Amino acid sequence: MSRPRKYPKELLDRGARVVIESNRPIAHVARDLGVPSETLRKYVRQLEADEGLRPDLPTAAEREEIKELRKEVYELRRANEILKAASVFFATELDQDRPK
Repeated sequence: MSRPRKYPKELLDRGARVVIESNRPIAHVARDLGVPSETLRKYVRQLEADEGLRPDLPTAAEREEIKELRKEVYELRRANEILKAASVFFATELDQDRPK
């Protein structure tokens, strides 16, 4: 669950549109809107990525997919470690039961 936004989405949308359409510096637009320039900069970059203006950055959908894939990889690695530990345990159990 994500944390609540400190600044309304509409405000950030408007600021991003002004930056993209007018080519004004992000710091100036952020100051006019009363938001931190770093907040607006991140929002502008993500908006540009989502609209295909920045092919070097992942879109929001791609970022979500990457997040889900990392979670899946973590769970699979964890399950693999459990299976390895179980196979070692059962192998030692079988060796103890084998007559010498």
